[in-house]
Amino acid sequence: MTAIGIEDAKVIIVGGSSGMGQALARRLLDEGMSVMIAGRSRDRLAMAHQQLGGHPKLATYVVDISREEEVAALFRESGPVDHIVSTAADIKGAYQPLPSIELAAARRVVESKFYGPLLLAKYGAARLPPSGSITFTSGVAAYRPAARGSVVAAVNAALEGLVRALAVELAPIRVNAISPGWVDTPIWSLVAGDAKQATLEAMAQRLPAGRVGQPEDIADAIRFLIGNGFTTGTILHVEGGHRLV
Repeated sequence: MTAIGIEDAKVIIVGGSSGMGQALARRLLDEGMSVMIAGRSRDRLAMAHQQLGGHPKLATYVVDISREEEVAALFRESGPVDHIVSTAADIKGAYQPLPSIELAAARRVVESKFYGPLLLAKYGAARLPPSGSITFTSGVAAYRPAARGSVVAAVNAALEGLVRALAVELAPIRVNAISPGWVDTPIWSLVAGDAKQATLEAMAQRLPAGRVGQPEDIADAIRFLIGNGFTTGTILHVEGGHRLV
């Protein structure tokens, strides 16, 4: 951190109750930062709080970032913050052949990965100092779309356009996105079901890195974006070389 000491920084992580977001929360808490993890499920937040050891610098907040009034309330209650991160994604039912895609599933992806980030920036920017940052989560699907993945690919690409525009509009607040490749998180149970492990192992054999990602890989990359004061409007690819194969 440049403007304040690490132990004084306050970070909101939307989607912090599992996977990449929870790994980031653990990383930041270990460094002495104050962390608020936010998400839709009170039960999952309570479980995450327990898994993170009930850390005294950890708080939770129930919010659906697709609902404007709830996002506004989040930042009214949070007070000033130094960094905002969103790893949230609702892709249930989105990976379908085009004839089978239900518009409701597509809307959930747009709401969680585009409208939600837009609202977080709209209401969160006023709570950030000039040295603050906003980091969103895109994905390799924008560059290597898979069959059945048209909605996710399109929304990731739209989010990256939003990041570049917000980096200009909100300057000097920094706005970036992390673009993970295939990461071993619970979300793969929705994508591949019982074939999750076999699917990930097959991809690991293709990737130049020789493995799929772990949540900690993404946490490391987001930590860089939070802390580097000269990086903005950037999409940081952490995907084991997926774009090359």
